[in-house]
Amino acid sequence: MTLLPSLDEIDVAGRRVLVRSDLNVPIVRGRVADDFRIRTSLKTIMELRSKGATVIVCSHLGRPEGPDPELSMNPVAASIEGLTGIPVIKFDTVVGEDVKRRLDSMAPDSVGLLENTRFELGEKRNDPKLAEAFSSLADRFVLDAFGSAHRAHASTVGVAERLPSAAGRLLEAEIAAMEKLLLDPDEAYVVALGGAKISDKLPVIKNLLSSVDMLLVGGGMCFTLLAASGFEVGRSLVEEEMVDTVRDLLTSDEGGKILLPEDIVVADRFDADAATRLVAMDEMPTDGIGLDIGPATVKRFAPILESAATVFWNGPMGVFEWEAFRAGTAGIAEAVAASSGFTVVGGGDSAAALRMLGKESDVSHLSSGGGAGLEMLQGKALPGIEALRRWAIA
Repeated sequence: MTLLPSLDEIDVAGRRVLVRSDLNVPIVRGRVADDFRIRTSLKTIMELRSKGATVIVCSHLGRPEGPDPELSMNPVAASIEGLTGIPVIKFDTVVGEDVKRRLDSMAPDSVGLLENTRFELGEKRNDPKLAEAFSSLADRFVLDAFGSAHRAHASTVGVAERLPSAAGRLLEAEIAAMEKLLLDPDEAYVVALGGAKISDKLPVIKNLLSSVDMLLVGGGMCFTLLAASGFEVGRSLVEEEMVDTVRDLLTSDEGGKILLPEDIVVADRFDADAATRLVAMDEMPTDGIGLDIGPATVKRFAPILESAATVFWNGPMGVFEWEAFRAGTAGIAEAVAASSGFTVVGGGDSAAALRMLGKESDVSHLSSGGGAGLEMLQGKALPGIEALRRWAIA
C-alpha cells in the first residue's frame, strides 16, 4: 500500500497552507453547474481551517492557454461560500506580490482562492520559477487533487518538491479505493467499462483482466470488440487500427471473461433527435449507428453487478447526454448502486448518472478523477503522489 504523509503528521497551526484541490467544474452562464468536485474538496479545507491554518486553495479550470475571463475561478469562489458560509478571498492572479500583500491582510477565518492555475503558461510544464512562486505563498503544501495527480505540473509536483507536504483526505480516500481494486479485490470482481474508444481503456483491461471474474463492455468502445468478433456494426464507431489487437485479446486465455452487448439501440444518424430502433446484435443494419446498449444487455449485466463482491464502473454505456440513448447507462447505474459489495465509480458521465438517479450515496466510493484512476489501475505511478513520498514518515 502507498505510504504517504497525512494531515495528522504536519504542523499547520498558525501556518499558511497551500491546498491543491480539483475544482475543475462545469460553468454555465457564470455559475457552477455541478458542484460535486467542490463538495468533495471541502473536507480537507475545513479540517485545515479547524486546526488553525490559513488556507490558500488553488486549482485549474478548463483548458485555457493563458488568461481567459470565461474560465475565471470567480464562480467557484461563490460556490464555496454558498456551501460553507465561510468568506472566500478570491485573488485576481495566481502568484506575485499582489497575492502576497493580500494574504497578509486575510482574516483568520477566511479561505483564499487563487486564480486559475492554467492562466500561468508555466503550469503544465512544471516551470521552476512558477513552482517557486507557488511555494513562496505558504509554509506547507497539501495535495488533494486526485484528478490532477497524474500530471507533473507546477501546482502539483513542483510545490511538493519544495514545501513540507501531505496528502489531503480526498486524495487518501481515492488512493485507498484504487489500491483495493488493484491489489486486494474480493471475489467475485466485476468491471464495467464504457466510453468512446477502446484504445483509452485497453491498458486498464490488460492490467486487470487476470484478476477480474467478469468484464462487461458497452459504450462506443464495444463496437471495435464486436467487429473483431465478426459482428456487423454498421456505421458505429470502430477503431480500425485496434481490431487485430482486440481480436487477440478476445481469443486469449482470459478473453472468455469479456461480455459484450447482445442488443443495441440503433440510430439512423448521430443526432439527439435521430430515428431509433432496438435490434439484436446479430441483426445490426449496415447503415445503422449503435448509440446505446439495449434492455436485454442491461438485464444480462445487472445481476452480475448486483451479486459481485467488488465492482468498478467507468464510462457510459451510450451517448448519455442525449435522452434517447440514456437508458443503458441508467440501468447499469441502478445495478451498481444495488450491489452490496465494494463499489467504485469513476468518470464524469458515470458519476452524473448516479447523481441523476439520486444514487450517489449508494456506492462505496465515487471517484473525482477518471483519468488518474485509470492510470493507477494500469499500474502506473502518478507523479503527484510520487512527489509526496519523500515527506512520508517511515
